[in-house]
Amino acid sequence: MSDVRIEAKWIDSFVEVFTLCGVQPGDVCAVLSETQSRPSLVRLSELALARLGARWFHVVLPTPRQTALVPVRSTGASDAIGRLQPVVAALAGSVFVADCTVEGLQHAVELPEILAGGARVLVVSNEHPEILERTVPHAEDEVEVRRAMRRLKSAQQMHVSSAAGTDLRIALAGARIGGVWGFTAKPGSLSHWPAGLVLAFPAAGSVSGKLVLAPGDVNLTFKRYLADPVTLHIDDDHVAEIEGRSVDAELMRGYFAAWATGPDDRAAYAVSHVGWGLNRRARWDAMTFYDKADFNGTELRAFAGNFLYSTGANEVAGRHTLGHFDLPLRGCTVALDGVAVVDAGRLL
Repeated sequence: MSDVRIEAKWIDSFVEVFTLCGVQPGDVCAVLSETQSRPSLVRLSELALARLGARWFHVVLPTPRQTALVPVRSTGASDAIGRLQPVVAALAGSVFVADCTVEGLQHAVELPEILAGGARVLVVSNEHPEILERTVPHAEDEVEVRRAMRRLKSAQQMHVSSAAGTDLRIALAGARIGGVWGFTAKPGSLSHWPAGLVLAFPAAGSVSGKLVLAPGDVNLTFKRYLADPVTLHIDDDHVAEIEGRSVDAELMRGYFAAWATGPDDRAAYAVSHVGWGLNRRARWDAMTFYDKADFNGTELRAFAGNFLYSTGANEVAGRHTLGHFDLPLRGCTVALDGVAVVDAGRLL
């Protein structure tokens, strides 16, 4: 993994975001990393906390041995802590945690206990610092995300359609609604940077229809723009068929199948979350400019007007797997109870 020289402008960016997270002089703050973390992000976190006058410490853990038979990417579920209780206690007892693990703590098993201690956790996405510099959140971003969350919480049905052929229906009863705006000043909460999106984790049995990935749509697990259409036929939450004759389709079939531990194991094929991007400063074409090792793709999850469909673990539906796809689609219309919030890829 390549790394870069520390720039003063990047320290400024980290100071700006940590300030939005409410870090004050004298606050006890933790930097969490693992041995395969990006060194520049760890160092920038330390320098920013020092500049803010925080009392910071750094916990570094060995990156665990990989047990899966295929590469694990894009899960948001770091297993670096490994349920080590002294580490959990140290993080839970902190005012603020800068999470520099490779995958992030969003879905880590230890997160509820860390948040229960009152810590504010900011997942610093494993990106080249230039990406973080471009996507520094603004205070007003919280307003737009919270507005979208309220609309999503009050809706009963989401319908997603597109000129490419997508026709997907999601029942929202029992769904867990979330949103991220790139910082968090509330004790016992988590956000990630870059950000700017709203999500629903549907209850079991809530999703059916057809999802058409068109050329230019993104498979972020593979860090790849699609060159050819791929159609996912979804029945009772699960991808029942992957239609397409392209390399893109073959790659998806192979990765999905790799997670099945038996003929009845379909967890990796199931929906994890659905939502749409709200960040007008994030760019769909950003992946073009970076090597894969320098790009985690969080920006593309958030670019304004994308419909984000993700497969894999969904705690609300009681499904757990490390197999995960994040699929931002362009050109979709997203309607809540018949009222569009995104019109053909344009954020309303």
